Amino acid sequence: MASSTKFTRTPLIHSFRQLIARLFEGSSSHKLVRRILSLVIFFGVWQLLCQIKFNFIINFDFLPSPLEVVAATWEFFTSDPWVHFRSSIARVLIGYAIASCLGIILGIFIGAFQKADDFLSPPLELLRPIPAVAWIPLAILMFPTAEAGMIFITFIGGFFPVLISTIKGVESTLNDTVLIRVGQCLGAKPRHTFLDIIIPGALPSIASGLVIGMGNAWFCLVTAEILAGRYGVGYITWESYVTSNYPPIVMGMLLIGLMGAFSSWAVSRLTAALMPWRQINKQGR
Repeated sequence: MASSTKFTRTPLIHSFRQLIARLFEGSSSHKLVRRILSLVIFFGVWQLLCQIKFNFIINFDFLPSPLEVVAATWEFFTSDPWVHFRSSIARVLIGYAIASCLGIILGIFIGAFQKADDFLSPPLELLRPIPAVAWIPLAILMFPTAEAGMIFITFIGGFFPVLISTIKGVESTLNDTVLIRVGQCLGAKPRHTFLDIIIPGALPSIASGLVIGMGNAWFCLVTAEILAGRYGVGYITWESYVTSNYPPIVMGMLLIGLMGAFSSWAVSRLTAALMPWRQINKQGR
């Protein structure tokens, strides 16, 4: 009997090992499977810790389980979710668009011209460490409507990553004296050097800043929708916290994370399309 059990287990263990080995081998065809598997493990571990009421340093006793969050999500989607999605997406996209345009323009000038750096960097560096939540009182005072104040808070979240990445990208390209001199030897005038060498050379850093800025804009959404509130995913999250309704809090957090991840992916793909010369080959694909 024991030999029969061993005989049946051995092929199963061997097949399981082969499956794990195939998932972690270099083929890119398993990339999606690995990513889905990581999510399954994440939510599985979370559900398990809630089931056993794990309480050591981190307390899972009162934390909503993934199944409770799914139930809250179902209830949310069977009501009228699109008014909340529409409000949050509009606030983030408007704030992010203004932050991107202003951050790139100011970043190029500060990175390329010393006088612009001297005049603009001190006040911007003074404002940069201020967290978004600290801007709420001033947003109430500065803007005539709560909607404009909420857009301003998402603007704050997206602006500084774009600005700093653009400055560093331009400065890094200017420090590449070989690249600049090659252009000058080929007859490039200052205008051509700026447009054809410095700006394209700074694009990878600008792209990184745009991706980080998009994530930060979503990061500030809950803070922004504390300002006023009737609609928005961040408002639902905050309202659920005030009323001690815990599953919708986690649902709101995950929805913001999902929309933030998707929009960051979209920005990353869009900026990659602007840099066809840039090929990234990671090790262990």
